[in-house]
Amino acid sequence: MYKISKFEKRFGKYAIHNLPLYLIICYVFGYLINFAGASDVLDVPIMSYLSLNPYAILHGEVWRIFTWILVPPTELNIFTLIMLYFYYSIGKSLERVWGAYRFNVYIFAGMIFTVIGSFFLYFLLQQGIVGDYSELGKLLGNSFTTYYVNLSIILAFAATFPENQVLLMLIFPIKIKWLGIVYGVMLTYQLVVGNLFTRVIIIASLLNFIIFFIMSRKNSHKSFKQVKRRSEFKRKVEQGTMGPKHRCAVCGRTELDDANLTFRYCSKCNGNYEYCQDHLFTHEHVK
Repeated sequence: MYKISKFEKRFGKYAIHNLPLYLIICYVFGYLINFAGASDVLDVPIMSYLSLNPYAILHGEVWRIFTWILVPPTELNIFTLIMLYFYYSIGKSLERVWGAYRFNVYIFAGMIFTVIGSFFLYFLLQQGIVGDYSELGKLLGNSFTTYYVNLSIILAFAATFPENQVLLMLIFPIKIKWLGIVYGVMLTYQLVVGNLFTRVIIIASLLNFIIFFIMSRKNSHKSFKQVKRRSEFKRKVEQGTMGPKHRCAVCGRTELDDANLTFRYCSKCNGNYEYCQDHLFTHEHVK
């Protein structure tokens, strides 16, 4: 967490603002490619050239390291549209509270870990530890999407705002912590009953959540909940909604009325009475 803060001072200006919107735009392009049914001369779908396939990457198709983000996590339907809107809204909330830089690090870390996980599976397949090496392209090409990266956003939101209430499917009110618990149970079940292939995919995609929140709890004074409180305090101060810190007991003026005013407590007054520079020596002492 200290290193994140240190790097934020140097590279924070390069952070991508409104990142959730750009992620949604990537999905839109992916769905458009699917709907267009574009294919090459061999009638191979263009989308298959965009997926995260380590075998193809190592054989020159390096663009796949980035273009797999365009692959939609699910088929397009009304429920997908609702979930995309949900991801966008909670993503914006996290970005607003954490700051654009930290939110960027969280999302891109999930994507980078997913890429690393795909190459780890490639190694396992080569060694015959999981699956059939002859099925390499099919297995890896269809397995890695941003589904679990998006899920990590929900888990992050649930951990940061556990008492916040959201509308499930835009209808049913529910506290986000219960939704996080449900997803946590589902993931645990998949890890238990799934094979090694499935476990690597889940752990790699959610490693950002594990690192950011398990490690932050060991340094609770640097946790994202603290970041949330500091961000909200800073925002309220900038908006002037926190109220004045100083107020003259005689004229009632505060630092919000005049930023150049100086305030002092009077040691001769019986009680904590604060006065501005104009009344510090001219007021009547309270006995």
